[in-house]
Amino acid sequence: MNADRLTGLDGQAVQRLVAAAQALALGRAEQARIGLQPVLAAYPDHPEVLRLHAGVLNLQGNYAAARAEMERAIRMRPGDALYQNTLGTILGSAGELDAAINALRHACELQPGLADAWYNLGLMLVRAVRNGEAADALRKSASLDPENMDARALLADQLRMAGHVEKSASEYRAVLVGRPWSGVAWWGLAELRNHALAPADIDCMRVALQEPRATDDDRIGMGFALARALDEQARYRESMEVLERANAIARLRQRWDASAFSAWVSATNTAFTPPPAAAAEQRLGNEIVFIVGMPRSGTTLAEQILASHSQVEGSGELGDLPQVIAGESRRRGQPFPGWVGSMQPADWQRLGEQVLQRTARWRLHKATCTDKLPGNWTYIGAIRAMLPGAHIVVCRRDPLETCFSCYRQRLFNNEYSRTPGDLAAFWRDFDRSANHWSALHPEHVYQHGYETLLADPEAGIRKLLKFCDLEFEGACLRFHETRRAVNSPSASQVRQPLHADTAHVRRYGSLLDSFRASLGLPEFRA
Repeated sequence: MNADRLTGLDGQAVQRLVAAAQALALGRAEQARIGLQPVLAAYPDHPEVLRLHAGVLNLQGNYAAARAEMERAIRMRPGDALYQNTLGTILGSAGELDAAINALRHACELQPGLADAWYNLGLMLVRAVRNGEAADALRKSASLDPENMDARALLADQLRMAGHVEKSASEYRAVLVGRPWSGVAWWGLAELRNHALAPADIDCMRVALQEPRATDDDRIGMGFALARALDEQARYRESMEVLERANAIARLRQRWDASAFSAWVSATNTAFTPPPAAAAEQRLGNEIVFIVGMPRSGTTLAEQILASHSQVEGSGELGDLPQVIAGESRRRGQPFPGWVGSMQPADWQRLGEQVLQRTARWRLHKATCTDKLPGNWTYIGAIRAMLPGAHIVVCRRDPLETCFSCYRQRLFNNEYSRTPGDLAAFWRDFDRSANHWSALHPEHVYQHGYETLLADPEAGIRKLLKFCDLEFEGACLRFHETRRAVNSPSASQVRQPLHADTAHVRRYGSLLDSFRASLGLPEFRA
């Protein structure tokens, strides 16, 4: 810790601050919070104390408070690259990717040798689907700090998303040689889904989970990877036990407020019912297909089918729509959907044109692009107002399969996926919203069933293309042959033909009865 940043603190405060910083580095928010409390009480306006407090708040999911604390600290140390780096990570956690990237670029300008800033910049660029820029930033981080195995693992992720299975597996293994407890690398291997995890890896991960240098993020990543490996060995009870531990570690940081989220969904749905006067240009947005739904419900498959069409660019999970809505909230000084009632058609058109401008790079070579950010189902009403010509595909899958698949997946910032009860509540909010919007806008909102697609692929694909105003092309039936980067947990799966039997839950039998109870389903019967 830089001595200059500790100026003005007494010896005991410095010791507590160092211990809190170490706990934060390991991802242990509560431990850091407890250690920081007396220092914060004694030095409430010290910039380094504020920076670490912002880090604690960020891990706990209190992003607004974390940002406010960090901005106070930066006003006292505006030229400190580390402070810009911390602000960038907070903004990224809150989903404000544009602002996060700007802060992190500023950090790299202030201190070009700060490897962590380059790594975090690469991470945010990955999330913004700016993969070329991301790879450059990650390579810069790795060159500055060859011991930064997370940067190397993220570069391996880029290979995996591009379909280079053997090369990415080799890179992940190289990372594990230098850092056997790297949760990012273990999970990357698990995501290859071609039995890249060998039976011997189970013991290696169990040993690595005991490594004192492993952060909580490492333990979470290793836990999900170990559960995947055990699943592949048909050791389902052990797999469930490991999943419960991994999700419990993640839940220690922050807990999902299901009732608050449900209230927000209700308020959002109400704000757009009946639909407000939308953008005057009724075909505005006709060149975008929004693919929404729960994670693990077939959104990546739907995009891969569409991206196999000669007129469609598969763009991936774009953050542009939420960024535009967040920007309007800041401009009006009121959170969404509070300002919806004051919007005029010209306002909606302005926002729709912003989305089109931000996504134009995906339509340079093809007339239509997709936006496959699953959580955009919460913004269907806003999409209809901003871009009345857009096509909205809502992907659906069996609720138990969907919820259990989310529970098994290492999902970034999806805290509702940690318990059966939270998952069930989230699914019910999605279900009622999907039914509401498809009934209100049947010509623009299409519910695309995963199991229906499996039962009759050609009929399902023809319906999907027709809804999107696309002529049928045989290549869409051979979607698994389409070569493109897929930034999704399903990247490996969509490079394979459809399998008629993909149900997973029956293998776990009564082990999933807590999920069934939460979803109002009967207990398992052999």
